[in-house]
Amino acid sequence: MNEASLVFKKVDLMDALELCTLAKRIYIPHYPYLWKEGGVNWYINEYAYPLIKIEQEILDPNNLHFIVYQQDVSIGYLKININAKSNGIILKDELELERIYIDINMIQNKYGSKMMDYVIDIARQLNKKKIVLKAMDSAEKALRFYKKLGFEIVADYFLPSEVFTLMKPEYRGMYILQYHVI
Repeated sequence: MNEASLVFKKVDLMDALELCTLAKRIYIPHYPYLWKEGGVNWYINEYAYPLIKIEQEILDPNNLHFIVYQQDVSIGYLKININAKSNGIILKDELELERIYIDINMIQNKYGSKMMDYVIDIARQLNKKKIVLKAMDSAEKALRFYKKLGFEIVADYFLPSEVFTLMKPEYRGMYILQYHVI
């Protein structure tokens, strides 16, 4: 498969249901190990991907969502926050890549790199100095991927146990990574 054949479609409200369905389909095979019984269901259906939440995110002018297609098949998606936030403070020089998800069957095709190139291009177009993202501290392959692209770990934190009660405690650790846009 030719990576040049990827198509990035900016999501609007008409695409909200497709995005919800895609996000759930991609999430489940990647992250079941993070959760206690019922946790995956809670996360995808109540916390992260209920249709109403996706619709609200799409309407937020700070958010950009893209569905990524390869030969007319949806294989991934991106959620970008145009202005990153830290402790409630808007960081206008930083773009946040909140989600980069790719179908588990497509990982070996180098599409993740193509998707990151797309994000970097958006950051340049928006005159951002940095791209920030968060990654699970247990996601060794993802961390190697980000570091290979030039991201550096700048901080760590833990997901709050009072919100993520169904997540196994040993998987609540996160890293914040940043990339300097040239």
